[in-house]
Amino acid sequence: METTRLNKAISETGYCSRREADRLIEEGKVEVNGEVAGLGLQVSGADTIFVEGIQITNKVKPVYLAFYKPVGITSTTDLSIKGNIIGFINYPERIFPVGRLDKPSEGLIIMTNDGDIVNKILRSKNNHEKEYIVSVNKKITQDFIDKMRNGVPVLDTVTKKCEVKMIDDFSFNIILTQGLNRQIRRMCNHLGYEVKTLKRIRIMNIRLNNLKPGKYRHFTKEEHENVMRQVEYSCKTMEASE
Repeated sequence: METTRLNKAISETGYCSRREADRLIEEGKVEVNGEVAGLGLQVSGADTIFVEGIQITNKVKPVYLAFYKPVGITSTTDLSIKGNIIGFINYPERIFPVGRLDKPSEGLIIMTNDGDIVNKILRSKNNHEKEYIVSVNKKITQDFIDKMRNGVPVLDTVTKKCEVKMIDDFSFNIILTQGLNRQIRRMCNHLGYEVKTLKRIRIMNIRLNNLKPGKYRHFTKEEHENVMRQVEYSCKTMEASE
């Protein structure tokens, strides 16, 4: 059976980075098959790993949630940060966000304990869509819409072309396949606009729909199967092109 280093196995679940995993191992907070583990230990899929008393291996039933992050909640797993998303949800099992939403933003964020799907969704080459409704501080022009669609210089690059539709004089809908830091806010700022509200309403085939702020729901069977098909296809496509 294939094995991998313990710190890598922990990081691939999304629990923490390899460096943080090494620290936890050194502090005696990691157990494998009921015994305190040491640095450099090799593990396989048959091993049971506990970190700080929490089972993180695939023997735990996978959890996939659609969560409506309210404004003011921070998309971090750091429990020491006030208003962190993990403490706010208070889910009975260890879960973590797929990507993030800025503290002033709201809307859909996927929460899971499946580290593999996190990596697959977040890979920029996979081009998974994320849809937002955004309001700004002054009247939107056609020039603004055209420039947002065709790419805006931010963070030493130019954003990919994207779909942008005006909703009314002060709000628009935008679909991105990128995940640059504060991308929409930076794009708007470059064009002389300030974002007033930003709500994500869709990630891939998962939609916010009627979910209320601060509430979550489990993926439906159809949603889960659709996501799995998309990430499987995108990864195969990426491998073929490399």
